[in-house]
Amino acid sequence: MEISALTRSVVKKSHALISPDGYINSVVPGWKDCTVNVIINEQMGARFCQTIVTCGTGTVLTGKTLQSQLFFYVVSGGCKAGVGDGSVKLSKGGYGYIPVGKTYRLDGFEEGTQLLTFHKVYEPLEGFSVPAVLFGSAADVAGNEYLGDPALRLQVLLPDEPAFDMAVNIFTYDPGGHLPLVETHIMEHGLLYLAGQGVYRLDQDWYPVRKGDCIWMAPYCQQWFTAMGKEPAVYIYYKNVNRFPTTI
Repeated sequence: MEISALTRSVVKKSHALISPDGYINSVVPGWKDCTVNVIINEQMGARFCQTIVTCGTGTVLTGKTLQSQLFFYVVSGGCKAGVGDGSVKLSKGGYGYIPVGKTYRLDGFEEGTQLLTFHKVYEPLEGFSVPAVLFGSAADVAGNEYLGDPALRLQVLLPDEPAFDMAVNIFTYDPGGHLPLVETHIMEHGLLYLAGQGVYRLDQDWYPVRKGDCIWMAPYCQQWFTAMGKEPAVYIYYKNVNRFPTTI
């Protein structure tokens, strides 16, 4: 008999592991005929929002970015995405960045398409314009060795430019690959496992993680990861960047 009181999900003040077994659906105005799961948002202490959207052939996502910019990634399936009159076709691994002040539309979904979205209030930087709309594919982004370790490869999806106050990267670990140190830093993270499995250290806790799991890390949450199993572990993650670290 299945015991419904068991879950791998954990929510703490400094971090959270959210596994798909506990998802509850939400309703987002303008996002029609789809299932929206809000994984991370400010109610848990985060300063950004992360969702998983499962789509069908009749799904339409429309809206206008106001204070928050929008990044989305096609985890599986495909769709069309556009700002203004034009649109582009995106397949698995495709992504888009919609800056503030833009009206967007996503439609033409394949049945069962899954999207990952990140939303962050944009912080203007004097002397720099708001970034432009951007579409791309992870297949076209090189995976560079991380800190000289060929077992770790990092793909940077958004331009490393001061106008951007958020970064989204894909991190691949070969089996047995691991971070070279326990990281302790000001940047906040939200991530989704795209493939594989491993063990993640968050502060003084250790968690088995696998494809489909999401993690939130607050600033200064200590973190370390090692990949396990027979295939690479891959996750896509958000972090805040390029802004003064204090309002004092």
